[in-house]
Amino acid sequence: MTVSDRGGKQNATPDGTLNAESHAFRSALEVVRSVEPRIADAIAKELNDQRESLKLIASENYASPAVLLAMGNWLSDKYAEGTIGRRFYAGCQNVDTVESVAVEHAKALFDAPYAYVQPHSGIDANLVAYWAILADRVEVPHLKKFEKRQINELTDAEWAELRQAFGNQRMLGMSLDAGGHLTHGFRPNISGKMFDQRSYGVDRSTGQIDYAALRETAREFKPLVIVGGYSAYPRKVNFATLREIADEVGATFMVDMAHFAGLVAGKVFTGDHSPFPHAHIVTTTTHKSLRGPRGGAVFAQPELSGQVDRGCPMVLGGPLAHVMAAKAIAFAEARQPSFQTYAQQIVTNSQALAEGLTKRGVQLVSGGTDNHLVLIDVHPFGLTGRQAEQALLDSGVVTNRNAIPQDPNGAWYTSGIRIGTPALTSRGLGVAEMDQIAELIHTVLAGTTPDATSKAKFHLDPAVADRVHKQAHELLAGFPLYPTVDLG
Repeated sequence: MTVSDRGGKQNATPDGTLNAESHAFRSALEVVRSVEPRIADAIAKELNDQRESLKLIASENYASPAVLLAMGNWLSDKYAEGTIGRRFYAGCQNVDTVESVAVEHAKALFDAPYAYVQPHSGIDANLVAYWAILADRVEVPHLKKFEKRQINELTDAEWAELRQAFGNQRMLGMSLDAGGHLTHGFRPNISGKMFDQRSYGVDRSTGQIDYAALRETAREFKPLVIVGGYSAYPRKVNFATLREIADEVGATFMVDMAHFAGLVAGKVFTGDHSPFPHAHIVTTTTHKSLRGPRGGAVFAQPELSGQVDRGCPMVLGGPLAHVMAAKAIAFAEARQPSFQTYAQQIVTNSQALAEGLTKRGVQLVSGGTDNHLVLIDVHPFGLTGRQAEQALLDSGVVTNRNAIPQDPNGAWYTSGIRIGTPALTSRGLGVAEMDQIAELIHTVLAGTTPDATSKAKFHLDPAVADRVHKQAHELLAGFPLYPTVDLG
């Protein structure tokens, strides 16, 4: 089921009255407008902008009206620090219900023994996971060594020793130019300040993970944590092999599946390509390919669940109960058989888009894709990623620049463009439309001339940009976004 046909409803009922979705959103905006019209206008304009955008950002999607509406309610008013049935505030019985339902659906969706749905974002989920691992692997042994039950019983000297041990641990994760994420131990992010980090990369000739080199690095570096997962890697990952390597060096194996969680939920990635049979701990965002609200979640083996439950107050503040309600709705939607069809179509569309680009001479990192994203090398066009990103945006195609392996332009200007199919698949676009989109992208890239004086400036004939923009608009007209929502 796609966003364009969810519920099968029209803007109006047979008697001419508005349907439930249109009435709900119109009423909400009227209330907002009575206080601050500019905010109401911005909300309404965002819907219009999204309807008219050829959105190819791999990390974005469209949540259902039910998910969106679940976030605007009185649950936002409640503090609920702690866990289900064990809160630091009274009166949390309804929050307990909401969190319990979200956990129930999350566990069933991923066939996981334990789920924690409080993280506010993907970085929060990763921080909870990191500190759960540190608590399990560093704090618990130190408490046993000092014969103490909990950290408040430690002497100043014992606490100083534990703190030093916390800051002296190692992490191995995918390099940024190979498709890794800042939260996997890189210096600009807090994870890079927590861990001594080293990266694994991809084979120069194939653009795919070099597992032999990864194993060699792990043996030499001996990390406490090995992180699998990515934000810009277009291939499947063999998580069974990564777990073997982790076990060999005594590392805890963590997978950040934020980008491809929907493909796991939709049973596209199974066996060795699903993190759940292999990882000690799994993190995710709940938007992206899962099509839920912006937020995060952590899944763990039972031996780590007690440490993850300490996410608040260890890392998090009070959980956002209204967002947990929306997560429950999204997890429930993803448990429907139609979601598996949707997840498979994401990959089918992604591969069709890659094929369409390749046959037009566009160079792709690793030569194609196994998942929801495609990484274009724009260097053969003489462009930087920043130039290509802006030229496409000027033409009505929304993407984001991204580093590619051994990128000569670094992480800011880059030499790549990352595109993905989750959002357009939600709108109902299929293989035929992917080929048309490939043509639009190629037209823009081939028609863009770089400015020799700047890695950001370029020239694109306005007539070309206007023509592509018009074609993109015509393409989207056949796939309306939120057709059940009429704001008037």
